Amino acid sequence: MRLLLTGATGFVGSEVIKQLLAEDIDVIAAVRTDDSILPVGVQRFLASDLSEPIDWLSALVDVDVVIHLAARVHVMNDSAVDPLTEFRKVNTAGTLNLARQSADAGVKRFIFLSSIGVNGNNNYQSFSESDRPSPQEPYAISKCEAEKDLLSLAEEIEIEMEVLIIRPPLVYGPKAPGNFDSLMKWVNKGVPLPLGSINNQRSFVALDNLVGFIIHCIHHPKAANEIFLISDGEDVSTTELLQKVVNAFGKKSRLLPVPVWLMTIAAKLIGKGGVANRLFGTLQIDSSKARDLLGWKSVITMDEQLKKTADAYLEKEKSL
Repeated sequence: MRLLLTGATGFVGSEVIKQLLAEDIDVIAAVRTDDSILPVGVQRFLASDLSEPIDWLSALVDVDVVIHLAARVHVMNDSAVDPLTEFRKVNTAGTLNLARQSADAGVKRFIFLSSIGVNGNNNYQSFSESDRPSPQEPYAISKCEAEKDLLSLAEEIEIEMEVLIIRPPLVYGPKAPGNFDSLMKWVNKGVPLPLGSINNQRSFVALDNLVGFIIHCIHHPKAANEIFLISDGEDVSTTELLQKVVNAFGKKSRLLPVPVWLMTIAAKLIGKGGVANRLFGTLQIDSSKARDLLGWKSVITMDEQLKKTADAYLEKEKSL
């Protein structure tokens, strides 16, 4: 089998490559720069700017499956005049450009990593694949539009390529970027956090579980032209997650029971209402479709993945 992977050097992509090589799959990795570090045996295709109409023809020769992970993700302090337009250039138009060329090249399956943000930002009942999309932010809107374009493409009479869409929630694991990396730093340093009395429920997905599901979907016949919501299957509150991180580091808990309503007001006053929503709001996922239809099972528990993450973080700190 021959496979093209975009986002190959990213947080998820770098782990996907390891698993693909273990499966003895011939991998072409789309990278942004010539000096991107790749495992031995992985072919390189330079795709420096997905907002431009890239010619993928040479990368798609004899390719059976495309796994499209590359995206313009959440940008802190985004300076773009129109952020939605910038997200659409990469996440919507860039995705459709690759997908259409893939179909023309005879690719059999196109796997697209989307976002649970397509369903919405929070809920009181678990999200499922049958829910009406309700994206609230530019990133999620651009992903939702890409999904619609892909499914429309798959329905065209002359197109024989299967499309598969995966919507994960927050992905955690070794070298996780953004807020999760900051969380690891705060806990490791023993910084007191005012997050000790949050009673929400949130779904997460371990890096190993997400990668395992992506690999599971490469061959499974029942995955064709389907959407899947994927999670660990063990929802926790923000406070419970933090306590698990504390335990993973072997630290003493320093979670202060500050009232949520007070922290919410404070966050809004300093323009961090979105952060407060992610910390205090509920977002649960029903991932039973993946388990029932495809027979997929988690390969790691939350506690096990957090221990791997903490160990990797401490190892990195030693090397600095």
